[in-house]
Amino acid sequence: MTELLDSPIDLTSAFAEPIDLNFQLPDPEDTAIPDLEYQQQLDNAWSVCDRFDLQTDIWRGRILRAIRDREKQGGDSRGAGFLNWLKDREISKSQAYALIQLANSADTLLSEGQLDPSSINNFSKRAFLETAKSSPEVQHLVSEAAHKGDHITRREVKQLTDEWTTMNSELLPSEVKEKAAEGFMSARHLAPLVKELEKLPPSHLSAIQEEVAESPDLDTVKHLTSNARNLSKYLDAAAQVQTLQNSSLDLEMALTEALRLDCLNTAADLVKQASQLEQTVAKVFTTWKRLSSLSDRLYVDTGASTPHLRSLLNCLSRLSSEVIEVQLGDTEQIIRLKILTTENS
Repeated sequence: MTELLDSPIDLTSAFAEPIDLNFQLPDPEDTAIPDLEYQQQLDNAWSVCDRFDLQTDIWRGRILRAIRDREKQGGDSRGAGFLNWLKDREISKSQAYALIQLANSADTLLSEGQLDPSSINNFSKRAFLETAKSSPEVQHLVSEAAHKGDHITRREVKQLTDEWTTMNSELLPSEVKEKAAEGFMSARHLAPLVKELEKLPPSHLSAIQEEVAESPDLDTVKHLTSNARNLSKYLDAAAQVQTLQNSSLDLEMALTEALRLDCLNTAADLVKQASQLEQTVAKVFTTWKRLSSLSDRLYVDTGASTPHLRSLLNCLSRLSSEVIEVQLGDTEQIIRLKILTTENS
């Protein structure tokens, strides 16, 4: 948990001018105003509201944190006082902790020197949240941009994040980084490839790296990003399918053939669906056993004096017996599943 600053920095001082929320919005019917100018006036008003909202929420988070921490020191250990405070102000617990997290993030960025207080007004609220979740290196880049006076939105945070990810990744060949540094390739397209490569084991990296090094162009990057994503899905799902683990199947050879036929996406979805089906069957069996056990217990506890409970049991026997019958929605189609269990020898 981020501790309270000894001398909390007054974020309201970040605004050189008082915030005037009494905007003079342009008249929608005034056709003399060009569309671009009309849009710019509304964007300016919106950005002021966004910055004001950010400051307000940071201070609300600090207030909520102070109330919560005070109660921890000497109040109700169950947090009843804090919850009552939230209830009186119609704030949900999740909203409260989101605001506290925002305050913690703000204080951390300020106390560690990553952010100049005078730059706060250059952030939109969502951009500030994205910055707080970013790595220290990205925080430094964003803070530098804000300090120079740049207006920071989520788009700017993402762009700086992509650029840092691309240029500092050891997974991208030098040929690709050179293209990016020269401006021939966008970090916006390379960053997704890096993120997908990070999910793969080393044994599956070299082929993709060699291909992108040989053809460092946009089409190749997009194709390999898709391949890497499907490969990751295939490997993750295959590791979870017990049916595959208990067979003599060569998963690597199956993967090689899928790559050769350019049907890796289909193979990955196939294995993923198999994994989901196994999990669903296991859940169905566990639920069926529980239902059967409850039915048996209720049958023992009832008799001729409880005809309605017996009727309930008779109706549900279609689900609790060895053959499960379920009607599909409003159709006349009925699905029957027979439960057969065997012990592994």
